[in-house]
Amino acid sequence: MNIAIAQLNYHIGNFEKNTEKIISAIQRAKQNKVDLIVFSELCVCGYPPMDLLQQSDFIEKCNESAYTIAQECDGIAAIIGCPTINNNDNEKPLYNSALFLHNKRIANVFHKTLLPSYDIYDEQRYFEQNKTFELLEFKGKKIAITICEDIWNINTTHAPMQEFLKHTPEMIINIAAVPFAHNQEYINPQISQQFSLPIIYVNQVGANAEIIFEGASKVLNAEGKIVCELQKFSEDFATINTEVDFLKQGDVASPYNKIETIHNALIFGIGDFFAKNNFTTATLGLSGGIDSAVALVLLTKAIGSKNIRVLLMPSQFSPDHSIADAKQLAENLGVHYDIVPISPIFTSFRQSLHPLFGDLPFSVTEENIQARIRGLLLMAVSNTFGNVVINTSNKSEIAIGYSTMYGDMNGSISILGDVYKTDVFALAEYINTRKEIIPNNTITKPPSAELRPNQKDSDTLPDYEILDAILFQHIEQNRSLNEIISQGFDSKIVVEILTRIKQSEYKRFQTPPILRVSSKSFGSGRRIPLVAKY
Repeated sequence: MNIAIAQLNYHIGNFEKNTEKIISAIQRAKQNKVDLIVFSELCVCGYPPMDLLQQSDFIEKCNESAYTIAQECDGIAAIIGCPTINNNDNEKPLYNSALFLHNKRIANVFHKTLLPSYDIYDEQRYFEQNKTFELLEFKGKKIAITICEDIWNINTTHAPMQEFLKHTPEMIINIAAVPFAHNQEYINPQISQQFSLPIIYVNQVGANAEIIFEGASKVLNAEGKIVCELQKFSEDFATINTEVDFLKQGDVASPYNKIETIHNALIFGIGDFFAKNNFTTATLGLSGGIDSAVALVLLTKAIGSKNIRVLLMPSQFSPDHSIADAKQLAENLGVHYDIVPISPIFTSFRQSLHPLFGDLPFSVTEENIQARIRGLLLMAVSNTFGNVVINTSNKSEIAIGYSTMYGDMNGSISILGDVYKTDVFALAEYINTRKEIIPNNTITKPPSAELRPNQKDSDTLPDYEILDAILFQHIEQNRSLNEIISQGFDSKIVVEILTRIKQSEYKRFQTPPILRVSSKSFGSGRRIPLVAKY
């Protein structure tokens, strides 16, 4: 049997465009004499649709699109992901379903069993769990149709594959919408070995605000070897023959480079954020520091230098080399820049506040005023020229509150908010692999907010290697204070860092959406009560 894998980039709620993409892929598959073409989870409406699923007209459009797609399935069959209505009283009103389309109709429907309700997922809010387990019989093959976690989570009290295996399937087709995380591998080849069955895994690709889907759809033979793998962060299409490809022994898995993958994921996420929101131009504050430099390079690769206008906003505390580095980077990239010194504005603020503050010493108040002046100027550019403001804060800063509300926390999207400072440096080195794009001085000089004379991040923070290691243990690994200390970290530093994380929770409630590239990003994937004592 010839099976096509269609790895497409869907737009949530854009039924016309999604349907057009799916039908185009079906027509391509027909030309390639394909018997069955497979699409990803909830491809008809895009993933995750969230509370749009509670709107009746949204569900009606899902159904209409599914029937429109079915009309193209003559001489070919298709599997698409689509919500379907559950008419049983006292149950959730919908199923997360895989529709088998054949002979211009919806010939069969399979529902998702394991509905995740952790991290970014909240499927139990909308969907009812599947309770029946039947195989698809097509072209003489018995196929288990599973949806996302139905196959990979086998260590549950109700593992769907255990039920499917009772009917002796010959292969598994798994349609999914799995978000990218650089430190988490979704596919476990041992699953294929355990079942002694080939697996066709079709994942969604594309970014929907914070969530990035990498694609990387693949086919595994019964020994767990990857015999076909589609591209990451790109639409792709592949055709396999079950009589040939399932018997291949070689493993074609692509090599993995963490920083390269994060780099590509962020560019992809930025591009989709702009394209799917019909945004065209952007602005950010370019300081001469590492964060804004890396953010600007990624932004330029995503939307093009001609669509970017940056502000250099030096103060009396900005070293000449920082201004020079910022100018050099903008020129290297061909990005338009304007220099707007903030010293006169800062002086005006201090004069206006002098009747209140008197001769109190310079403090964090003055530091924050500078950050807020810069934020205000960026918003002025945004309002006047229509440029979307990009937030350049990194995950290390956001975690411990090393940022200013309504200042450097401004922005419509956070590019580096899920990237630790140490990985920001690694990204800069990667960007400069072939030639120096980011000035070397930006990478090698000690990090500084440049809000007071001779300020360095190390004045108030531990070395980033130590800070990031502790943050990773607490945030991604969910380790407690004592568990982290038991790993050999200095107890005083651990207490200080975890205290700062807790004290900064209120700030993170007001951060922009953050492009998610790890298994635990700030935002919807990490839900900590704002007033909790823990």
